[in-house]
Amino acid sequence: MTTETWDAIVIGSGPGGLTTAACLGSAGKRVLVLERHDVAGGNTQVFRRHHAAKDGGPDDWFEFDVGVHYIGECQPGGLFPTIFNALGIGDRLHFRPLDPDGFDTLHFPDFTFRVPAGWDDYEQRLVQQFPAEKAGIERCLRTLRTVAEEGRNIFGGERPTYDLWSRRPLSELFDESELSERVRATVDHWSGLYAGGPQQTAVVMHAGIIHHYMNGAFYPEGGGQMIAARLIQVIEACGGEVRTLTPVDRILIEGGRAVGVLLEDGSEARAPIVVSNADYRRTIDHLVGREHLAPGTVAWAEQAQMTLGLVCTYVVVNTVLDGPNTNYFVFPDYRTDGLYEELDDGHLPNSQVPFAYIALASRKDPGNPELCPPGHTNFQIMTLAPRGYEFWGVDTGPADGEQYRRNETYRARKHDLQDRLIDAAETVLGPFRDHIVHVETATTLSHERYTHSTGGTSYGYMHSPEQVGDGRPDHRTEIDGLWVVGANTSSGHGIAGAVTGGVFCAGKILDRPLIVDMYMGTKLVDPATVPPDPQPFDPLEYSRGARLRAKRADRVQSLRARRDTRQGQQPG
Repeated sequence: MTTETWDAIVIGSGPGGLTTAACLGSAGKRVLVLERHDVAGGNTQVFRRHHAAKDGGPDDWFEFDVGVHYIGECQPGGLFPTIFNALGIGDRLHFRPLDPDGFDTLHFPDFTFRVPAGWDDYEQRLVQQFPAEKAGIERCLRTLRTVAEEGRNIFGGERPTYDLWSRRPLSELFDESELSERVRATVDHWSGLYAGGPQQTAVVMHAGIIHHYMNGAFYPEGGGQMIAARLIQVIEACGGEVRTLTPVDRILIEGGRAVGVLLEDGSEARAPIVVSNADYRRTIDHLVGREHLAPGTVAWAEQAQMTLGLVCTYVVVNTVLDGPNTNYFVFPDYRTDGLYEELDDGHLPNSQVPFAYIALASRKDPGNPELCPPGHTNFQIMTLAPRGYEFWGVDTGPADGEQYRRNETYRARKHDLQDRLIDAAETVLGPFRDHIVHVETATTLSHERYTHSTGGTSYGYMHSPEQVGDGRPDHRTEIDGLWVVGANTSSGHGIAGAVTGGVFCAGKILDRPLIVDMYMGTKLVDPATVPPDPQPFDPLEYSRGARLRAKRADRVQSLRARRDTRQGQQPG
């Protein structure tokens, strides 16, 4: 078997791993990114469904995002433009804004609330909706805003409100603000973006997620896969490689130091720097091995609580669903902690769904030809799943070898949830069942199958007072040469947490304040060194890595010609 030598190896190609690799590459290091799936990107991935025509008519081609539904801080000078500009790809990523007067629309049993951009506008609209609770709303929002702003002070300074409130449960802030059940449910709608109830969640988590969107909500033009593809372009331009269909068996530890990886095919790749973007618990148990780690490290990984996972139904209908560029949240009642308690116990909380989140890709990115044919609408409906495997009728997950897809209990549960989610979506979109031309549902087991995340969650560890910030694993591990990045680490979850975590991790490896350099306008990568896009540029195919791209070239060209024929275009 062969042995390769690199400057750094990254295991897993989520946005945290790719950002780490791009930042290391910008410092002159040759980086190898290894991914077990056939496409890189983690939760920024998309997938496609190709329906060949049976009647000689045009083929259908649908594309769905796995985890990117909207992100914040994409305004000029915001987090994402700052990082991507520094990496030389700022002009290759474009972000489309959602409706700033209501990027989230919340439907409760007896009122609708539209969430606007801007702390002042958000507070004012809450007061307009609940005028009798003006004092409590102002106190709650003032605390959340101050915690968020003080937490962003990377240059130091006093943080009195942050120090007082950041690690306290959100429920205590709601209690001290004397908020009613209806106001709590409205302000807590953000919990669907991190999957935890007020009693389970640190104030700093809730404050940070709101602050992330207060300059507007955005969607990457071309879909989430565009983020991964652009980062891969940087890695390759810096002499690195992203290699898919290449699972890692274990991390090689010699003399107490990480020196490389053993691949499942028996070959080795060696490097003095190894970064795991894999699930933290699986990194500890399977890639490293408990024998190489301190008992406290092993105990924390074993006992720390994961967040809940998601169920997502992907839908295409053969009609245009008009309306504002907003996400919809449908809530059957006003419960918060009680809802999460039932889900944590492994049960659905009622005959409907905990809530339904509806994201319409066709409204967010209307110029993307991959989504669906003209005259159609592409959207997704999501909810939280009960904790554990028992609900799905299985004993373990697919990462441990469970064959679940033909399990009758699993199939029945999935079909039932799909029906419930469609029912919930019809309350805001109107009847569309008779227009469905494609529908499928992914569960927590689906997510675990592709990402090997513990419990099938995309949100990592729960964001409790004990498990936020420095209560989570640091990027630097106790093993020399071994680093970790991703949703489970101190930088937090989501695309923003993963990307900033990649910057922080690379900064620690290089002993350089990269995030400060980026905000100071430092160009880490000259845009001219990143080769121009191949034509046509397909972010999904580009994210398969150079080796697999070459193998698939002929097949992809044939499929694309058939898709172009569907759209009445000339192939090529």
